[in-house]
Amino acid sequence: MKRRYALVTAGAQGLGLAITRHLAAQHYTVLVHYYSSQAAAESLQADIAAAGGEAICLQADLACAAARERLMQEVAATTSALHVLVNNLGWYLMERLPHITLEQWEQAIALNCTATFHLTQLALPLLEAATPPGRVINLGDSACDRIEAHVMATPYHIAKLGVHVLTRSYAQLLMPKGITINMISPGFLENSVGSPPQRLPAGHPGRFSDILGALDYLLSEAASAVSGTNLLASGAWNLG
Repeated sequence: MKRRYALVTAGAQGLGLAITRHLAAQHYTVLVHYYSSQAAAESLQADIAAAGGEAICLQADLACAAARERLMQEVAATTSALHVLVNNLGWYLMERLPHITLEQWEQAIALNCTATFHLTQLALPLLEAATPPGRVINLGDSACDRIEAHVMATPYHIAKLGVHVLTRSYAQLLMPKGITINMISPGFLENSVGSPPQRLPAGHPGRFSDILGALDYLLSEAASAVSGTNLLASGAWNLG
């Protein structure tokens, strides 16, 4: 079997860990990005190796442009083709707008939006070199498809709205190259920050398996014409 490579940002914890394990089980060599969770990343790497798979740990502070460039240089040194890029990293700042500092604002925008743009831009030659051409999956939010007030975690929501626009914009440009780019938008997940809403239509928080099912579809041959979409996997929560 020809080796396939996938890069997952924030791939050692939470939803990212679930995505990494899932892709490794499907025989991808997973490039696991982490920032400060080195022990978790190395433990995950060992678990995947014990199961007969392969993972490579890559550290970077994705708020920093130079670190993003270094990360993609390390990816390019590992493989000449990238089959899957999962922009999973997200930083949810649980703070009301009047109390958010400029530093927090800039970091939230950098981590939640700018990093997605920059990594996708840097990965394009590797995605184009893949056979078939690569797929990009951006993680969104259940409210990222509409403009509305968010007094809590305001820069997070602005950033995810930006990722939605970015996804649709890239889709038009990349489809002629055979590269698809889509968004999966969870609702309140089992590891989400804060208390769960009182009423969830599904009766429980979203499961990682819900997101993995959406991921499988968007990476499948059946979805080769699907690009620029926002696949809402919120269990009908937060529909506006």
